[in-house]
Amino acid sequence: MNNPGMDVEDFQQFIEQLQRFVRERLVPAEQQVIEADALPQDIVQDMRDMGLFGLTIPEEFGGAGMNISQYARTVHALSYAMPAFRSIVSMNIGMVCSALKNGGTETQKAEWLPRLAAGEIAAFGLTEPGSGSDSAGMQTTAVKTDQGWVLNGTKRYITNSPYAGVAVIMARTAKEALPKNAHVSAFIVPMDTPGVSVGKIDKKMGQAGSSIADIILEDVHLPDDALLGGETGRGFVIAMKSLDNGRISVGAASAAYAKRALDSALRYATERKAFGEPIANFQLIQQMLAESETEIYAAECMMADVTARADCGENVLRKAAAFKVFASEMCGRVVDRCVQVYGGAGYLAEYDAERFYRDARVYRIYEGTTQILQLQIAKRMLREFHAGTWE
Repeated sequence: MNNPGMDVEDFQQFIEQLQRFVRERLVPAEQQVIEADALPQDIVQDMRDMGLFGLTIPEEFGGAGMNISQYARTVHALSYAMPAFRSIVSMNIGMVCSALKNGGTETQKAEWLPRLAAGEIAAFGLTEPGSGSDSAGMQTTAVKTDQGWVLNGTKRYITNSPYAGVAVIMARTAKEALPKNAHVSAFIVPMDTPGVSVGKIDKKMGQAGSSIADIILEDVHLPDDALLGGETGRGFVIAMKSLDNGRISVGAASAAYAKRALDSALRYATERKAFGEPIANFQLIQQMLAESETEIYAAECMMADVTARADCGENVLRKAAAFKVFASEMCGRVVDRCVQVYGGAGYLAEYDAERFYRDARVYRIYEGTTQILQLQIAKRMLREFHAGTWE
């Protein structure tokens, strides 16, 4: 079934407003974010007021009701600025809200979606010190009691955890690994629950202003209704559906940040002179600029295609993974060329090229590494081929 999303005219006005906000408010604030390694709270409040924390949440729960195509275009517009501005909202809209919409009970939706749409910050806890893509290695446990559930374990590299109000946590509800990952269940965990603590904020290669840290669960008692969807064994399915949206978000962000780097390289190439003329006149500089433009265009076309398919109800697991792989790897190539165009200046921290290079590296790791996603794409291809559904 096609998802119409927001009214077309209203959405276009919103995008134009967001693009002005990015260029006039967010980009000028980037140096302040780098120095403080945190987002200014007045900007975060402005983002709440613009509705950026509830883009895909249905209107009856206080959101904008965007479809996936509109959501991706919004993320793309927002991600022209430094990545921290996307990170703070992406867990809400791309992961946690998606998990609640796809797997939550009506009571859970009514309780949590309005809070998330209003800007309560959320986190998504899947990765652990000893397991990431391998759910069979998950060590966090949820044990059933007469009063509800008791959770124990540690989640690693969790974006937004230092300031999140709520987290969706994946935990084992069966000791042995079960077919189709039915040993994994999802839980809604308010971060002020006794026994929940957050580790030291990790220092990262890039992405200043976006904080990650461990979430530590020590005998965390939760009521029965904390089990997402009210059923055990559905956590992995919920996580994978949420990751489709998360991968589209990362792909959109990668395409936008590549555009930001290319704009910077283009500007520098026209201003920097060598041998008495702008280096933009040199054919090998032009080659790098042209290759970057070509690849960005390809990624944006992939984004338009996969999101249109998602809005029509198509299963886009394979295509969302392919888009994320291409866009994130492409972004890595573009920021590398940006450094090369800058030459020696590209290696200096006082120029943007160096920051773009560091910031972009994690896109090839977020929401599934390139290598894991390549395996998923291939497995899906082979499964469809053997089933006679391959096109």
